[in-house]
Amino acid sequence: MSGILLVDDDRNLLRALRINLAARGYEVHVAADATTGLATATRHPPELAVVDLGLPDLDGLRVVEGLRGWTTAPIIVLSARHAEAAKVAALDSGADDYVTKPFGMDELLARVRAALRRARPAPEAPVITTAAFTVDLAAKRVTGPAGEIRLTPTEWHLLEVLTRYPDKLVSQRQLLREVWGPQYETETNYLRVHLANLRRKLEPEPARPRYLITEPGLGYRFNP
Repeated sequence: MSGILLVDDDRNLLRALRINLAARGYEVHVAADATTGLATATRHPPELAVVDLGLPDLDGLRVVEGLRGWTTAPIIVLSARHAEAAKVAALDSGADDYVTKPFGMDELLARVRAALRRARPAPEAPVITTAAFTVDLAAKRVTGPAGEIRLTPTEWHLLEVLTRYPDKLVSQRQLLREVWGPQYETETNYLRVHLANLRRKLEPEPARPRYLITEPGLGYRFNP
């Protein structure tokens, strides 16, 4: 059974979500404000969190950042804010998905299932094979048709992080935090330089990348 944390000040929506999730076998914990949500997460570490941005005491982004500081559990943001800037801010803060209100219950439940599937541990030390190259995560080795492809430690770490989340957007902030550390979360130029180097080494057509995809203003995606 997966434990899900719901943080939303709309008590009718909170009740509907709790009923629907519990009916599908999920263990559900709810909170109507940011402070209670963070405290509840400490007592009951969630496997997934659903967080509204418009909370009465703190902006929901503070909840996302607070959770992301210690857990890798997927976070789905709910918001009535439709602007692209709001979505970018949520993803940069550590959210994995963004759902605008109003939404269909079936859509949200599908996103919950998808997020939990992606969060399941990958097989230990997998080998990822594409048409252009193979990544052996156990051996920390990349090979192509001509043999081993030499990567710098930073290039390897970037590739390793991206391949852990196939077909999933990895935000710029998450990449910078995981590869360089929290103090480098705004140094997006680091990513541009090292991703360009990775593409030159791995992509058959670096100017038209097939595997290391840029999501402008948001982050990067590994397309296996």
